[in-house]
Amino acid sequence: MTRYISAYTFLLLLFIVANHNSRAQGCVAVRNMSSFSLNYDTTQTMSPWQISLNYRFFKSFRHFRGKEEEKQRVEQGTQVINHDNSILVGISYMPTHRLTFGLTLPYLNIDRSSLYEHYGNTPGNPRFHTQGKGFGDIRLSGYYAVLQNHRLNLTLGLGVKLPTGNYNTKDYFHKLNSEGEDSLVYKPVDQSVQLGDGGFGIIVEFDAGYMFTSYFSGYATGLYLSNPRNTNGTLRSNSLTAGIPLSNEFSVADQFLLRVGARYAVKRFAFSLGARFEGIPWNDLLGKSDGFRRPGYIISLEPAAGYISGRHSFGISVPIALERNRTQNTIDRTLTEQTGKFTQGDAAFADWLFSFTYAYRL
Repeated sequence: MTRYISAYTFLLLLFIVANHNSRAQGCVAVRNMSSFSLNYDTTQTMSPWQISLNYRFFKSFRHFRGKEEEKQRVEQGTQVINHDNSILVGISYMPTHRLTFGLTLPYLNIDRSSLYEHYGNTPGNPRFHTQGKGFGDIRLSGYYAVLQNHRLNLTLGLGVKLPTGNYNTKDYFHKLNSEGEDSLVYKPVDQSVQLGDGGFGIIVEFDAGYMFTSYFSGYATGLYLSNPRNTNGTLRSNSLTAGIPLSNEFSVADQFLLRVGARYAVKRFAFSLGARFEGIPWNDLLGKSDGFRRPGYIISLEPAAGYISGRHSFGISVPIALERNRTQNTIDRTLTEQTGKFTQGDAAFADWLFSFTYAYRL
């Protein structure tokens, strides 16, 4: 029984997060967060090793400034469109029924199309693409089951995020030269397309579950990634915004996730429904918060389903956005103070996210 609970708890934590540092449901730079726990009828005779794969896709295209959608962007065809495909490879080792170690390696394939980054955001201008492809930031984590009984379980996690992904990913942008002819400029892609953030991160996680009956349970999970590094040196432009120091560099931002909900399990199937709150703050827990970032949050309704067959587990979740909010960043706040006029940037969000997970116990 305790072995089963430990595997159940760890898998929820393992699939909650795997980093690409800047990936969520749009331009708001949130890490990739898979969302469904998988569990096994684990016995002492089974291997303590497990491998997992998670695939995730979303399309962001709806622009928000604060909580208000700028519907004219889609109507005029000037919206930014991000297609995000990511594959997360996970390996875990459970030396005891309470202790688990995990490694997660993401591979990212992000396509971004826009008008404003090329010829300008005038309706009717051509749309061009930039891309980021490659491995992202590796995550190493350890989990300890603090409480394990037939009703209540609590697991705590502590990990690190390594800056292994390229945080200066570049591609070609189309520009008009002085003669009005198309020319190509090779420079860093948008922050939402970068493969890494350039910072060493500290990750704190928790997973709590309570069994109301043998079939029905409640869950709460949370994660906070602290990125102490201020900016990573990648230039988003050659000039400062209103002379604000470091405003032309990408910020290395903190990120967070909170999930609560209920789960119903019968035989080899499990179904869950919950709320999901994720985003990045405008200021970091540790270190400075200079540079450019798109802070904000997404509140989603998260239905999910899972199936277990021997050593194999499968899970699908589709978070559906209910509220999207692009909040002020440090640059916006400084401009507001300097001019006395409220300034707030925008960001593109997705309507939904699709996540599929497969895990195999060796």
